[in-house]
Amino acid sequence: MGLTASLAKFLHGLNEANIPPEVMAKAWACLLNGYGIALGCHNTPYAPVARAAAVAMDGLKSEGATMLGDGRKVAVPGALLANAALFHGRAQEDSLGAAHLGPIVIPLLTALVETERYPIERLLPSLVAGYEAGGLLEKAYNPKTAPVGLRSTPLYGTMAAAAAAAKLMALDVERTEAALANALSFAGGILQSFAEGTDEWRYQVGVAARNGLAAAMLARAGSVGAKQAIEGRAGFVRAYVRETCDVAAFQERLGRDWETLRVAFKPFPVCAYNQTLVGAALALKERIGSARIKGVTVRMNPFETGYAGMDSKGPFDSITGTLMSIPFCAAAPLLHGSPTIGMMTTYDDRAVNDLVTRVGLVSDPEVPTLSCRLGVELEDGRTIEEHAKKTARDYSYSVNDVSALIRRIGREEGVVPEAYDRLEAFVDGLPRGSISSVIDIFSLIGRRAAA
Repeated sequence: MGLTASLAKFLHGLNEANIPPEVMAKAWACLLNGYGIALGCHNTPYAPVARAAAVAMDGLKSEGATMLGDGRKVAVPGALLANAALFHGRAQEDSLGAAHLGPIVIPLLTALVETERYPIERLLPSLVAGYEAGGLLEKAYNPKTAPVGLRSTPLYGTMAAAAAAAKLMALDVERTEAALANALSFAGGILQSFAEGTDEWRYQVGVAARNGLAAAMLARAGSVGAKQAIEGRAGFVRAYVRETCDVAAFQERLGRDWETLRVAFKPFPVCAYNQTLVGAALALKERIGSARIKGVTVRMNPFETGYAGMDSKGPFDSITGTLMSIPFCAAAPLLHGSPTIGMMTTYDDRAVNDLVTRVGLVSDPEVPTLSCRLGVELEDGRTIEEHAKKTARDYSYSVNDVSALIRRIGREEGVVPEAYDRLEAFVDGLPRGSISSVIDIFSLIGRRAAA
C-alpha cells in the first residue's frame, strides 16, 4: 500500500473513540486558541483586504459562509480567503513546527459546518485529521524545504486542509486518498515576502484553505488521484526535497507519533522562532534595570538566522519586517518590555532603531532551534547573559493557559470579556453545540469594533 493510501486509511478511521484523550485535549486547546486569537485580530488590516477581494471575486451570497467580524456572507472559498487572513492577522496563531495550520483548517471547518450543516461532532476529529496530515510531512521535510525558500504553511497546509475537509465530509478511504493526491498537486508557497517585509504570506493561508477545499470537492465528485503522490519518482518528496521517501518509516508513525501533540502556541506577536528570544530579552530587562546598553549579541541556530527576514536590521516599514527580525525582537523588548502590536508597528522609535544597529547576530549550531543565547554589554563595563533553551513542549499550552493568553490579547485589543466567556462555553460544550454561537461572537466583536 502506498503512503497516500495509508494516510487516507488512517484519517478515515479517526474518531473520538480512538483518538487518545491527550490528543483530543490538545485539539480543544487548538480550537480555543484559533478562535481566540482571531477575536484579537479585528483591528488588523489584512482581513479587510481579503474581504474586498472575496466580494470582488465571488460576490455576496445570502446563503453563503459568514466573513467573521464583518457579518456579510459570500461563497465558501471567499469566506476562507477573508477569515484565514483574520486568523493570521497578529501572526500569533498556532505552530506545528514551521507550519501554521490552525488559520487554514479552522476557518475551513467553520465555513463548511455553517453552510453544509455537517454534524458538530465531526469538528474536532476533522481538526485532528488536518494536523496529522499536514504535520506528517512537515516534521520530516521542513528542514529541507524552508532553506530553499518554500514556506511550510501553504506547502504542507494545503494537504492539511484537504484532509480536514475530507474527514468532515465523511469521504470514504478511496475518495480521501484522491483528495490528498489533489492537494499535493496544488501545494506551494515561497518565503520572499518575509525577506522584503510584504504581505503575501498573510493571504497564503486562505489560498491554501481554498486549494484544500477544491482538492476534497474534486475527490468527492470523482476525480482520480495519483497513487504515489507522495513517494513517486515525480511525487511531492522528489519534487520538493530531492530525495527518496521512506514509506515504511512514515507508515509506522501513523497513530503512534501524534502530530497534533507537537502544536505550539505563541505568547508574543512575533515569529515562532523569535518567541524564546523575546522571553530572554524580557528576563534580561529585569536584570539590567536602568543601566544603559552598549551592545547586544544574539546566538541562535543557523536554521533560524538563515530564515528569510530574520537577519534584517531595517529600516522597517511593516510589521512583517519587525516580527521576523531577530535584532528588532531583541532590541524592542530590552528597551520597552513585552511586545504589543503597537510596539511592533512603531517604525520610527529612535532608541530601538539605534540599538538594532548594535545587535550582533551569530549563527551557532550548538544552540538548538527555539533557543537562544542573549548577551548584553552595558556601558558600565558589565556583561550579562541569558541562556534560554526551549522546545515546542514549552509552548504546548493547556486549555487554561490558552484562555489566559487570548484574554490578555483581548485586553490589549479592547475585546469585551463576554466574547471569551461565550467562546469558552462553546469549546467546553463540544461535541455538542452549534457553530452559529461562534459566528455570533464574531458578529458581536465586529459591531463593537466598528462602533
